[in-house]
Amino acid sequence: MTRTPRTGPGRGWLLRLVIAFAFAQGAVSMARPAVSYRALALGADETAVGVIAGVYALLPLFVAVPLGRRTDHGRCAPLLPLGVLLISGGCALSGMVSSLPAMAAWSGVMGLGHLCFVIGAQSIVARQSAPDEQDRNFGHFTIGASLGQLIGPVAAGALISGQGGTLGRTSALALLVSAAVAAVALASLWRIEHRRSTGSGSRPGDKVPVRAILGARGVPAGIFISMAVLSATDILTAYLPVVGEHRSIAPATVGLLLSLRAAATIACRLVMSPLLGLVGRRALLTTSCLLAGLLCAGVALPVSVPVLAVMLAVLGFCLGVGQPLSMTTVVRAAPDRARSTALALRLTGNRLGQVAAPAAAGLIAGAVGVAAPFVLLGVGLIGAAGLGLRGDGRPEPAPEPLDTGPAPEPPDMESAPTDTESALAPPDTVPAAVPQDTQDTQDTPAGSGPVPPTVRNGAENPG
Repeated sequence: MTRTPRTGPGRGWLLRLVIAFAFAQGAVSMARPAVSYRALALGADETAVGVIAGVYALLPLFVAVPLGRRTDHGRCAPLLPLGVLLISGGCALSGMVSSLPAMAAWSGVMGLGHLCFVIGAQSIVARQSAPDEQDRNFGHFTIGASLGQLIGPVAAGALISGQGGTLGRTSALALLVSAAVAAVALASLWRIEHRRSTGSGSRPGDKVPVRAILGARGVPAGIFISMAVLSATDILTAYLPVVGEHRSIAPATVGLLLSLRAAATIACRLVMSPLLGLVGRRALLTTSCLLAGLLCAGVALPVSVPVLAVMLAVLGFCLGVGQPLSMTTVVRAAPDRARSTALALRLTGNRLGQVAAPAAAGLIAGAVGVAAPFVLLGVGLIGAAGLGLRGDGRPEPAPEPLDTGPAPEPPDMESAPTDTESALAPPDTVPAAVPQDTQDTQDTPAGSGPVPPTVRNGAENPG
């Protein structure tokens, strides 16, 4: 029977991972707006701010797949403190330098650290969760990200606007505080990865081609769903203030609306397990993406603030489903020895979405109107609902050849004993030929045949 490897009492490893992720994500969510404000204080225009923000997402694109390869054939835990140190260093140095190119470089280091942490953390959850626990554990894991996204921007705004000094000084202070917040995550990074769950059992040179990973049924769907959900979250955060400005909604009210959306996402992930048991993962994923698409397009309508608050609360709840279930979709669909690489490809898709979606939204908003990006996001989420309806998982694998030595020679019919001779043979006499198919189906030793699909899609280290 397949069981989850124990890494401590209960699921303490998952709780510690969620806490560390909350601090790491909170630091990044605090630092990113602070970087923009500090760049403005140093004389950057809107284009320069966009370039600095883009470097955060672009630099990790070049190392995501190599990091995933490395994690597939080794331990995941070392990536966590490495990611925290890179985040903390990137935040601190962004607040200390006084040139825009240097700020762009350290912003990229911060993005690289976030990528390292997320790849390592997601791989640990995938390895140490039994098949029936993956959706729940990924849902709880992403609560850490939601908490960081909820608290980080609020803390940054309080630090930057509450000092009463120059923008450059207060934004630098916010970056130094974010570096300290990231460092706190190190206190929770103990006994998270179990030794028995390290590695995936394949040799370092045994690499699954990226084309084969992307060709596995379910992997492209999981990547697209994740990209659509993340793009909707980013555009909503970036353009809801613009919508509020056009509709004369106060900035403080807009901030409360965004916080309401984030709180609803956390609530969704807290009740993920009951929802999965009630409606099933395919129906939940499809319905949430479809409803999110309709609500996202509905944001473009000139509704009152109370109605908008209800819409954003339901939208936040629906958006909370896509990220954890897309992780499970990719993990279950990818080849066993390339799960971390598949998760890295999913993160690569997220980063591409973070770069392309704001650029496309800006072009559409400038040409058509500020409400148009929400309609575009709605169409994307409805397309993601269609992919979710198709289901996930890879097709049943073909039986692998057995390594049992040379094939036996066909029996000599002249020398083979007849049924009557076998029946009359003494008890200690061994027949010359035993039917191979009977031997295979009645008493197959463990590990001598192909792994059934239900086990191959499960935990990598049973027992």
